[in-house]
Amino acid sequence: MEPSRQCPIGQADSPDRRSPASGANFEVNLPTSWGRVVAYGNNDPLLEGPNQTMWTWLRLLRALLLSGPIALATFATPAQSAAAVPGPCVEGVLPSGALSLICIPSEGWNGDLVVYAHGYVAYNEPIDFYHLTLPDGTSVPDIVQTLGFAFANTSCRTNGLAVLQCADDIRELVAAFATVSGTPPPHTYITGVSEGGLITALLVEQSPGLFSGGLAACGPIGSFRKHVKYIGDFRVLFDYFFPSVLPPSPISVPQDAIDHWEDTYEPAVESAIAAGHGASLQLINTSKAAVDPNDPTTVTTTAVNVLWYNIFGTHDATEKLGGNPYDNTSRLYMGSANDLKLNLSVQRFAADPEALASLVAYETTGKLTIPLVTLHTTGDEQVPFWHEALYLAKVRSSKTGSLLTQIPVARYGHCNFTTQEIVGAFLRLVAQVTRR
Repeated sequence: MEPSRQCPIGQADSPDRRSPASGANFEVNLPTSWGRVVAYGNNDPLLEGPNQTMWTWLRLLRALLLSGPIALATFATPAQSAAAVPGPCVEGVLPSGALSLICIPSEGWNGDLVVYAHGYVAYNEPIDFYHLTLPDGTSVPDIVQTLGFAFANTSCRTNGLAVLQCADDIRELVAAFATVSGTPPPHTYITGVSEGGLITALLVEQSPGLFSGGLAACGPIGSFRKHVKYIGDFRVLFDYFFPSVLPPSPISVPQDAIDHWEDTYEPAVESAIAAGHGASLQLINTSKAAVDPNDPTTVTTTAVNVLWYNIFGTHDATEKLGGNPYDNTSRLYMGSANDLKLNLSVQRFAADPEALASLVAYETTGKLTIPLVTLHTTGDEQVPFWHEALYLAKVRSSKTGSLLTQIPVARYGHCNFTTQEIVGAFLRLVAQVTRR
């Protein structure tokens, strides 16, 4: 299984999946002006300020997570003294036709609700519940309930580019929860990964009456239009450095490329990257895509993962946006052995006005009225870490910076978090909401 696309929360265990203290050599150069930043290193969360109660709380959580699920089951939230017991999950169908999954602890429910938005799923996959297992095998519904919260999830009515539709499905899901539980929760937390991270940020901004706060992990929250450019730029640069490996065109992907990605085109990309060391380095230098400097194989991983989105996402996005959203007519590429030749020869495409107009609805504003915590690996090859800086700029412009907490994790990979980091970030959000 390719973990970054079908399982965006974390990646398969490997020698490269480690914290900075255990050998990863990432440099995290964060602006000193970044306010509330929590950095993970040595497997310890570093919390700003004199909040010793939260410090102790998260240290206890760390010890419990390292001790295994039995120990964790004895600890929920600070307000609970008894362990919560996961209850049965109830499946249903929302008014939109999307599937719903609602789970309420059979014992020890604190009354609050966690809503979860899954990551990107290819348009040709069946409508179902996705990304409900952490890399260590932990069930997301179970761990949420063990912490004392009810859990709700939706399949969303469509796959592929599903941000707007899924946001509406989640609004319906919140309404459906009160019918199942018999009572509205005092606090409702929206959480999401990858595409679900963008959905989370948009819901926090647009529907603060439904939610108490949000946790957006590894999402394209800085600028969706710039994210479209990132994927498109990588494809046109790949075609320049490795001509004829993929069938044309970057903005009109043939069905054959989708149908035979795994058996034909993915192996071709891997072979081309392996054979063309110099061209591979230029591809990374010009695209600014993340790799692990200690692991040369991540050049191939990055190329395959980013190109996958171009192959599987282009036609679907074009249909839903009303045209081609990618534009590089004025883009200046730098970092190759011959930038002049590159910029004169690389394929150029102009975006359709209707598609550009449609992209506006996918843009965050940074206008927060409830707390938002973000979690992002600094070496994210699929949703670059620069989204965090762009979103921070939006929040500062709206003068709501006190409501944003950003947690960078110094590691390569998309949504490549440990269970400890995910739960720690969530409990950070809970503390911010409950102490307001």
